[in-house]
Amino acid sequence: MTGYQEVITDPSYRGQIVAMTYPQIGNYGVNPEDSESAAPHIRAFVIGELCALPSNWRSTQSLGDYLGAHQILGIEGIDTRALTKHLRSLGAMRACVTTELDRAAAITAAQASPSMAGMDYVQEVSTPLGYHWQEESRRWRQPNASTGETSNYDELPPVRHRIVAYDFGLKFNILRRLRQAGFAVEVVNARCSGAEVLAKNPDGVFLSNGPGDPAALDYIHHEIRHLLGKLPIFGICLGNQILAHAFGGSTYKLKFGHRGGNQPVKDLRSGKVAITAQNHGFAVDPASLPPEIEVTHVNLNDGTVEGMRHRALPVFSVQYHPEAAPGPHDAAYFFQEFADMIDTNKR
Repeated sequence: MTGYQEVITDPSYRGQIVAMTYPQIGNYGVNPEDSESAAPHIRAFVIGELCALPSNWRSTQSLGDYLGAHQILGIEGIDTRALTKHLRSLGAMRACVTTELDRAAAITAAQASPSMAGMDYVQEVSTPLGYHWQEESRRWRQPNASTGETSNYDELPPVRHRIVAYDFGLKFNILRRLRQAGFAVEVVNARCSGAEVLAKNPDGVFLSNGPGDPAALDYIHHEIRHLLGKLPIFGICLGNQILAHAFGGSTYKLKFGHRGGNQPVKDLRSGKVAITAQNHGFAVDPASLPPEIEVTHVNLNDGTVEGMRHRALPVFSVQYHPEAAPGPHDAAYFFQEFADMIDTNKR
């Protein structure tokens, strides 16, 4: 129902056609504050019905105009729930959305398109130049007219730790959450070497989400392996899978990925279940992990790995998105857990 702008601008969707199951999309338009990156990353957008008259006091543009401005093809009038059931039976597949080809040519084009397996989209979405995150870190809220307050943001806490964040397809809300947890964040390109990171003398390293096949990122696995045992490390989504490869493990392509904001995950240490936001098409093979790696979280739908922790080193990761955007906030505590891990490591 909500969150379509965040999905469209999530770099993890690079190279994918996205279909939304809610019947009408675009009801509240779009606005600059809700983007998760500088531009859309989806290949095409498939919906049941486009709202012709969006209404929201924060809206600055309709969804249709936004997609048009960025030359993203959209199609409506699709039975997206039937499409979803089809994919849930046969698995995620290659597709073609076109205004030019006939049926046979469109099928041929879809079949000829590259598979997600083996694809490195990280190089397409990673920041070309490193930067220090400065903006949009404050927690948004509606001003309180009765008190005369006009600010849209809560004040930020003081900086407790300095970290380096690898950008494999980093979402803005991860940076916001890190800053809200007391981190000063320097973002680096995916090809930044481990030696370069250590030369910055950070308190920890963050490994971001991102698109494509984690097995295709050998050049990243090598550099992260170089950092193990030297700094606290926290990974999310693709960052979790990259850590698995750095540990000596492997990943595999799921028949259909985990998408959306209602994925149940069980913490094997506490027994607690969280409802989580997820977006990934690959999973960690638990049998491939060395004995020093503990699987801490599993997906209750299919039993796949959702979190890991090194038994001796200050390294942990989750497959899902604790920053959500969109989605539930059940797992937001991991940012504080990362801060506490760094505190412990400094003692």
